[in-house]
Amino acid sequence: MAAQAAEGAVVTAFRSVLRRVHQAAERSGRPYERVRVVAVSKTKPISLIRQLYDAGHRCFGENYVQEFIEKAPQLPEDIEWHFIGHLQSNKAKVLLAAVPNLDMVEGVDNEKIANHLDRAVANIGRKPLRVLVQVNTSGEASKSGVDPSGCIELARHVKLECPNLEFSGLMTIGMADYSSTPENFRTLLNCRTQVCKALGITEQLCELSMGMSGDFEQAIEKGSTNVRIGSTIFGPREYPKKDK
Repeated sequence: MAAQAAEGAVVTAFRSVLRRVHQAAERSGRPYERVRVVAVSKTKPISLIRQLYDAGHRCFGENYVQEFIEKAPQLPEDIEWHFIGHLQSNKAKVLLAAVPNLDMVEGVDNEKIANHLDRAVANIGRKPLRVLVQVNTSGEASKSGVDPSGCIELARHVKLECPNLEFSGLMTIGMADYSSTPENFRTLLNCRTQVCKALGITEQLCELSMGMSGDFEQAIEKGSTNVRIGSTIFGPREYPKKDK
């Protein structure tokens, strides 16, 4: 009974998040359909993911490779999986092999991991993998991501040198204590402007993944097209072990 109650609460929480996403999109002057909600299910059981799936949601995200490759094969193949955060180069091949329905990697933070992903996609023979370049907008040493000054070079490498990857935009983790005028969001917006100009693409073809449980409404108002929401949907996380 407790598990059923928890699962019901997850769906209720998810619907509340969707309402808030719709309202934030309206405030930003955009259709809510242009904002993707990634339900980040790290440390959470498959039963809760399945409950959201049964409620109609299809986009989920994971952060830890080992947990990801254990969960994904037990869930429906039409889930659009996102890997979120720093991915070690030596785990690119195993991730792609275990999760054939991996839709996007958020994010690529150096040329080495881009090259490893490119080769892994080619070896498997799957469709091109969508990737977002991760930018460290806060300057924190603990955060992964390319410095904003290097985002054009890395985006160009992905787009021009990695034929099995599809450059889809930029992402940032940001800081835990956003102010009412978050510099991190503005920094990523500026990066997009520079990248689109350098690559000759429109901003509509360059996604912005920014915003998590504590700040996703603000992120949407600033232009985010992809928000990654975990604890607000699934509740506080439990960390029995940490394995990237």
